[in-house]
Amino acid sequence: PPKLRSALAFAAIVALAGFTPPAAAAPDMNKVVREVFPVAETGFDPAAVHDLYSGTVIQGVFETLYTYDYLARPAKVVPLLADGMPQVADEGRTWTVKLRKGVLFVDDPVFGGRPREARAEDVIYSLKRLIDPKIRSPWAFLVEGKFVGLDELADEAKKTGRFDYDRRIAGMEAVDRHTVRFRLKATDYNLPYVLAHEPTSIVAREAIEKYAEVDGRAQANPVGTGPYRLARWVRSSKIFLEANPNYRGFTWNFASTDPADAALVREMKGRSMPAIGRVEISIIEEDQARLLAFQSDEVDLMNMEGPLAPKVLDGGTLKPELRSKGVKLERIIDPELSYTYWNMQDPVVGGLSNEKIALRRAMAMSYNVAEEIKVIRNGQAIEAQYPIPPGVVGHDPSWKSSIVYDPAGANALLDRFGYKRGADGWRTLPDGKPLVVRLSSRPDTLGRQQDEIWKKSLDAIGVRMDVHKDKFPELLKAEKQCKL
Repeated sequence: PPKLRSALAFAAIVALAGFTPPAAAAPDMNKVVREVFPVAETGFDPAAVHDLYSGTVIQGVFETLYTYDYLARPAKVVPLLADGMPQVADEGRTWTVKLRKGVLFVDDPVFGGRPREARAEDVIYSLKRLIDPKIRSPWAFLVEGKFVGLDELADEAKKTGRFDYDRRIAGMEAVDRHTVRFRLKATDYNLPYVLAHEPTSIVAREAIEKYAEVDGRAQANPVGTGPYRLARWVRSSKIFLEANPNYRGFTWNFASTDPADAALVREMKGRSMPAIGRVEISIIEEDQARLLAFQSDEVDLMNMEGPLAPKVLDGGTLKPELRSKGVKLERIIDPELSYTYWNMQDPVVGGLSNEKIALRRAMAMSYNVAEEIKVIRNGQAIEAQYPIPPGVVGHDPSWKSSIVYDPAGANALLDRFGYKRGADGWRTLPDGKPLVVRLSSRPDTLGRQQDEIWKKSLDAIGVRMDVHKDKFPELLKAEKQCKL
């Protein structure tokens, strides 16, 4: 990608009276947190969606075998549905995972009025779904080439048109009702990280098969073991979550070596979770509209992205009018990578010939990440030189990217590989045909500002650019079809 940036996120949280979680075990259904998403969700099938916002809801409704310690830095994997960390043998090729006993799925008509416990077969079914050709999961790479016998099962499904979920394979074995044994094709000590990622969330087969008949992918009826259930969904508008009465709960007992977390630890330690009975999520795409909703107390917390920062901050502190209303500001380095990518099947920018590689590299060299951070992000981001962000094992703070802002070098590169400038100043393809690249982006303020900086960048190297605007879910559909 031409730019890798770890965003410095800002969350402004309204300090509501009585918001502090009570010590009682049951969530208080009178307590509501109102959140806002800047783009629409796409659905709630863990295997089928791959956007941050849908994934955020999925993490509340479903559970994975493992998760991350809330305050550990660097990030640390800990058990969630699993009963302890896995037993590892055969130099990292055999993994045995015990499941917690008595974990129940949320009540749903598909279970016929009976409690439904999560079991080993659910784990295997959930992981197999990632490679089912019919689902076309964007997360297939998490399991491809990894588990003994799984790829062969997928290959057979491609030929027959039916994935045989009942076929037993050596790579995924239900030893007993609460024990799963994984056999890998090669040593891989990263498996717990895969099993902590929400696409591997545990689903119930009968629920998936029932609701897939309704919408094709069980997107609208998530049935999980997590702390919340989907109570109501108005697509691209509202998402209502309610506490799952079957959820076992837990006691807040996180620790931190960061002095900045000391007050949080003192306040929360020993409290029963979850404490909040309901979560209401609004989808508000325009930056200004989100801010107005927050200022009018229609939203309790939101991420103050770059375009909004000058409206709420004086330097690194909140403006007095917000502080007077009880708003709290939390500044964190959010381990996020924002990037621009190319469609490698596109006839203009795709392909692996030398001239195509030169075009993409020149475009990357023309883009000034520092200017985006200063102008668009209003200083609320840091430039990432390395694909692994701060706070994650493997981050190398001394690494420097090989791609730097160098419009002069970009022009020289295009000259060398035959992208000639015409009398009008615009370059042509090496075969003399017009050179026009198309940028796909969101129609919100941030998207429009990014359009402007990209146009400025490409104008400087004589590359004409058109813009294709669409809503986030539609862009994801076009991405999957290689039409961006």
